[in-house]
Amino acid sequence: MTRHHPRRRLAAAVPLAGLVVLGLVPAAPASAGDRAAPTAAPAAEATGAALPYTEYEAEDGDYEGTLLQSDPERTFGHTNFATESSGRESVRLDSTGQFVEFTSTNATNSIVVRNSIPDAPGGGGQEATISLYADGEFVRKLDLSSKHSWLYGNTDDPEGLTNNPGGDARRLFDESHALLAETYPAGTTFRLQRDADDSAEFYIVDLIDLEEVAPPAEQPAECTSITEYGAVPDDGNDDTDALQAAVTADQNGEIDCVWIPAGQWRQEQKILTDDPLDRGQYNQVGIRDVTIRGAGMWHSQLYTLTPPHEAGGINHPHEGNFGFDIDDNTQISDIAIFGSGTIRGGDGNQEGGVGLNGRFGQNTAITNVWIEHANVAVWAGRDFDNIPDLWGPGDGVEFSGMRIRNTYADGINFTNGTRNSTVSDSSFRNTGDDSLAVWANRYVRDPSTDIGHDNTFRDNTIQLPWRANGIAVYGGYGNSIENNLISDTMNYPGIMLATDHDPLPFSGETLIAGNELHRTGGAFWGEAQEFGAITLFAAGQDIPGVVIRDTQIHDSTYDGIQFKSGGGAVPGAQISNVTIDGSLNGAGILAHGGARGSATLTDVTISGTADGDVVVEPGSQFVITGGPAQQQAR
Repeated sequence: MTRHHPRRRLAAAVPLAGLVVLGLVPAAPASAGDRAAPTAAPAAEATGAALPYTEYEAEDGDYEGTLLQSDPERTFGHTNFATESSGRESVRLDSTGQFVEFTSTNATNSIVVRNSIPDAPGGGGQEATISLYADGEFVRKLDLSSKHSWLYGNTDDPEGLTNNPGGDARRLFDESHALLAETYPAGTTFRLQRDADDSAEFYIVDLIDLEEVAPPAEQPAECTSITEYGAVPDDGNDDTDALQAAVTADQNGEIDCVWIPAGQWRQEQKILTDDPLDRGQYNQVGIRDVTIRGAGMWHSQLYTLTPPHEAGGINHPHEGNFGFDIDDNTQISDIAIFGSGTIRGGDGNQEGGVGLNGRFGQNTAITNVWIEHANVAVWAGRDFDNIPDLWGPGDGVEFSGMRIRNTYADGINFTNGTRNSTVSDSSFRNTGDDSLAVWANRYVRDPSTDIGHDNTFRDNTIQLPWRANGIAVYGGYGNSIENNLISDTMNYPGIMLATDHDPLPFSGETLIAGNELHRTGGAFWGEAQEFGAITLFAAGQDIPGVVIRDTQIHDSTYDGIQFKSGGGAVPGAQISNVTIDGSLNGAGILAHGGARGSATLTDVTISGTADGDVVVEPGSQFVITGGPAQQQAR
C-alpha cells in the first residue's frame, strides 16, 4: 500500500461547480471534548437498523468520575481508551462511590454495559462486579470480565498480537449483559456505581443498552426439543451430542424442526454432517435441509468454555468448536452463540473460531441470532477444493436481525462466489476486521463466472470496528451498500472498495447510497497511512462503476472521500447529493498523488475541513469534474 506522511494544514480550496462550501476552514481541529456539534443535514429516513434497544452514552448522563476524550487524531493502538469509545468519549471510575447515572426513555428488563476493566497481571483476564441501582435502590451486581479483551503488541498484523501483557494494548472493551428480575418503566434513573466490594482497579463505562425483552417463545408444535435427545439446560455439562443428534434427525427427515428451549446450553463441538468418506484431516461437510429455532436470543443460548485451540476434533483449525457448519437449505432463528476465543492468530495461531460457516447454498436464512466472542461471526463460503463434489456457493442467503459483538476478525463475510445475498436490519459492534464484506475471491470452481455479485448490505448499524472497515467490497459486480449507519472506526474507512486481497475484478456498478457515517477513517500501517471515511483503493485492478449518492459523512478523522494511490484506476465515479461535514485532519475529497481515474460531483456540500475542500495532490492523474479541482502541494 502507498504510504504518505502527515499533512500540513491547507487553506480552503476553490469551490467546484455543483459543490456547495459552507463556512471557513478552522485554524486547527478541536479536541474531541470541546468541538461543537457539526451542522448536519437532516438524517436520511430509517438509516441503520431498527434496533430493539435504546443506547445511552455514559458521558451524556450524570457522573462522578473522569471524562476520557480522544486526541484530535483519535490515536489507536497505544492503550487509548477514549479512541476505542463510542463517540470517542467514556467515563472512568477509580474510587468507591463514583458512578454513571442516566434516566431511561424506554421500559427495560435487561441491560448491556460496554466496559473495560484491567487485564490480570499475567494476562488471561479477570472478573469483577459493578453495582446497578434503579431509582436509588440496589438492583444487583453485574459481572464484568476482561477475558476477551486486552491484546498486546505494536504490530498492525492481527496474527502478531498476543494475550501476554506488555507494551501497547488495544481491543480494550468488552460487554456484559443481564436479564433483570422485573421491568423498569421509562423514566427510571439507573446508576452504575463502584461500591466498596467492587474490586477492579478501575472501571471504564462507555455505553449502556436497555431493552424490554419479550418472554421466551413457546415451542412450535412442529419442532422437537433437544431435551428429547438428552440435553439438560443450565447444568454446565456438554450438550453437543444431543444437539448434533437432533440436527441429524432433522436432516434425515425423522423430525421437522429442532427446538432449543430457553436455557444455557453448553456446546463444545461444531455441529456438522458426519463425512462417511472421511476425506482429509478435517470434516468439511456442513448441515443441510435443517430448521433450528429458539425461544429468543436472550433466552436460548449456546456457549462454549473450551478455547478452540484446545478442542479436539474440530472440522477445520480456523472454524473452531462451536456454532454450525452450513451447506444448504438451513434456517436458524432466535438463538445466541457465545464463543470462547481470546485472540486471532498470535500465541501459536490460537484462533477464536467461527460461529456460522460453510457453503450456505440456497434457501438459507439466519434470523435474530446473537454471536459474540468468535474470531469470525459468519464466513459464508468455502474454497472449491474443499470437497469439489459439494461445491455450492451461497445464493440468495438472507441474514436479518443479527447481533454481532466483540469478534477478533470479520462480522459477516460473503466470499467464494456468494451472490444475491443480503444482510439487513442487523447490528455490529467491536469487530476485529470488516464488520460486513464481500470478497469475490478466486478460490472458486470457475473464476470467469463464480464472481461474488448482487449482494446487498442494507439498513444495518455498525459501531466501533477495532480493526479494518465498517463495510468493504473487494471485487465483483452489482453489490450495494445502502442505508447503513456506521460510526467510530478505529483505523480504517467506514466504507471501502478495494482490489487488495487479489479479488476477481470489479465490473458493472457498485452502489453506495443512503448511508450515514460518523467519526470514521483513521491512521494505520505504522500510522503512516491515513484513510478517509469512504476510501476507494484500486490496489492493482481498476474499480469501475462506482456510484456514491444520498450520503452523509460527519466528523471524519481524516478525509471525507479518498481516492487512494494504487496500481489501478477508479474511472468514472459518480458522486451526488453528498454532505461532508467536518474533516478534522484532512480534506473533504482527496485524490492521492498516485491516484488515477475520474469522478463527477453533483450537489456535493463540504464544510469544516482542515486541509481543503477538494484536493488533488501533485502528480495525480485523477480528474475531478463539476468544476476546476484545486491542486495543492502537501
